[in-house]
Amino acid sequence: MKLALTEDELAFRDELRAFYRSEIPADIRNRARHGQELSRDDIVTSQRILNNHGLAVPNWPVEWGGRDWTPIQRHIWHDEMQLASVPEPLTFNANMIGPVIAQFSSQQLKERFLPPTASLEIWWCQGFSEPEAGSDLASLRTTAVRDGDHYIVNGQKTWTTLARCADWIFCLVRTDPDAPKKQAGISMLLFPLDTPGVTVRPIELIDGGHEVNEIFLENVRVPVENLVGEENQGWTYAKFLLGNERNGIASVGQTKVRLWLAKEQARATRLGERTMLEDPLFATRLAELENELLALELVQLRVASGPSDGKPNPVSSILKLRGTELQQAVTELMVDIAGPGSVVREGDTPDWAHRSTATYLNYRKTSIYGGSNEVQRNIIASTILGL
Repeated sequence: MKLALTEDELAFRDELRAFYRSEIPADIRNRARHGQELSRDDIVTSQRILNNHGLAVPNWPVEWGGRDWTPIQRHIWHDEMQLASVPEPLTFNANMIGPVIAQFSSQQLKERFLPPTASLEIWWCQGFSEPEAGSDLASLRTTAVRDGDHYIVNGQKTWTTLARCADWIFCLVRTDPDAPKKQAGISMLLFPLDTPGVTVRPIELIDGGHEVNEIFLENVRVPVENLVGEENQGWTYAKFLLGNERNGIASVGQTKVRLWLAKEQARATRLGERTMLEDPLFATRLAELENELLALELVQLRVASGPSDGKPNPVSSILKLRGTELQQAVTELMVDIAGPGSVVREGDTPDWAHRSTATYLNYRKTSIYGGSNEVQRNIIASTILGL
């Protein structure tokens, strides 16, 4: 298989590079590059610029803002965005609920939700995990009971990322508690977070942030017209959504940028009479990470250039598994470069060193969300290896 880009693909790449670096504000890209927290306005500003130029949701159907691109072009679009440190389109909108609505919902829901989802006029969050239903998502207990033209929803969701910023939630609920299989009685509902009966509470994480939240649902009335697709088919939509999510979690371009930054800091950090970058042990460790990342990139290119029948590729589990492991390895590398500065909170320690430990701790989550890495190993063993 030939993985080199054609002349047309190289021209496409160069056009995107120029756009990302000239149209997305440099201050936003600089904050993203150095791992500083982006505001809601930063993310909205970036996505609206992309959307105005047809670059926010290229994986959607063309009639809803997508682009008739090849898989390789989509890969280039995503990779170059990460290399330029452009905030990616909000994944809840662009990669999760948007494609689900476009694929499975009524024309009415498509017209109502897809345009504001692409432009980030609606900020979505994901209501899947529950206190007793994380990796075993089909065990969810949040119920939705039909009452005329509404569902009455009761239950709890947890680990809901960026719910404090969100306007709406796409929520898995149990509509048939007597279904023969627990996966068979689940539906997906859409409702705003300011609906009476919805309470959002932040969860403090180990890095001190409040990125995730728990959501309590008490007699929440949701119009039946906000049902995605068909009743009791929510598990099908959830699998479709999670397959799309895993493809992007590898974040090869973003990890490349972090490795470049690690090199810069190692070059500026003294280790005895030489810099850390000149230390043979450190240089070996860095080279191993670069080789692993290159191997992952080649797998990603093979997936992008290979045939597709429209179904989630099981190789996405490999990308998710190895991609998140490398992300964690690079954050650990930055902590080691920072040394004592990674735990110092006062004095002349650089900002990047201050943030290194918090970033390291935060990135422990990557091997859990989008389907835990233990689950991905089972998928790889059964689907790819046939064990």
